[in-house]
Amino acid sequence: MPRFRMIVEYDGTAYVGWQRQDNGHSVQSALETAILSLSGETVVIRGAGRTDSGVHAMGQVIHADLSRAWVPYKLRNALNAHLAQAGEQVSIIDVQAAPDDFDARFSALRRHYLYRIINRPARLALEANRAWWVPKSLDHEAMHAAAQQLVGHHDFTTFRSAHCQAASPVRTLDRLDVTRRGDLIEIRASAQSFLHNQIRSFAGTLKLAGEGKMTPADVRAALEARDRAACGPVAPPEGLYFMRVDYLGDEPQPDI
Repeated sequence: MPRFRMIVEYDGTAYVGWQRQDNGHSVQSALETAILSLSGETVVIRGAGRTDSGVHAMGQVIHADLSRAWVPYKLRNALNAHLAQAGEQVSIIDVQAAPDDFDARFSALRRHYLYRIINRPARLALEANRAWWVPKSLDHEAMHAAAQQLVGHHDFTTFRSAHCQAASPVRTLDRLDVTRRGDLIEIRASAQSFLHNQIRSFAGTLKLAGEGKMTPADVRAALEARDRAACGPVAPPEGLYFMRVDYLGDEPQPDI
C-alpha cells in the first residue's frame, strides 16, 4: 500500500489532544475521519509526537497507508476540503510519497517546539488561546541563563509529568533558548524526543527565573533533585507549538 508523509498544522484549542480518546474529539480522529470520508478507508495514522489538549502545531508530521497511489497535491487538497467541510481547525500543509520504512514517530531525528509568552499588563484579545499571558515583567536574559542549566544529557524526572509513560526519564536536550521581541518572549526547545509535559514544565520554571524567584543555580539544583516537587508550575498548554520534525535525507532547514 502506498505510504504518504504529511505535514499538519492545527489549532489545538477545541481538541482533547493529538491522540484519539473516548472523552472527546482529537486531531488524530479528525484526520482519520477525513481520510474515511474521502477514500472510504478506515486507517490508523501515526504522528511524530503527541500533543495535549490546547497545544497547537505548525509542523506535526504524520504518515498514512492508503490503497490508492494518489498524486500528493491532489490528496492534500482533497483532504483539506473534507476537513474544512467538517469544520475542523486542522490543515494539511504538504503531502509526499514516502518509502515503506518511513515512520513519522520512529524515524524522527529531532523535534522542535516553541513556547510563546506575551509579557504585558493588558490581557490578550487577538492572542487569546495562542500564548501564555504573563502580566508581571519578566527578565528574558535571566530566563535564558537559567535555561542553559538544562541543556545536555540529563535525568529529567523533575520536569516529567507523573502520568508520563516513557520508560526512562533520561533525555538529551539539544537546545533551550529564550529570546524577546517587544512583549513576546519565545522559548525554543529541540531534542530527539521529549517527556510528557517537559517543555511546559521548563516554561513554568523559567518564568520563575524571569521573575527573580529562581537563579540558574536554583534551576540546576531542581534538575539534580530528580523530584517533581522541585519544578515550577506547569505552564498552560495554549503557549506551546509543535514546530517541526527532522528526518534523515531532508533538506537542511534553518533553526526556528
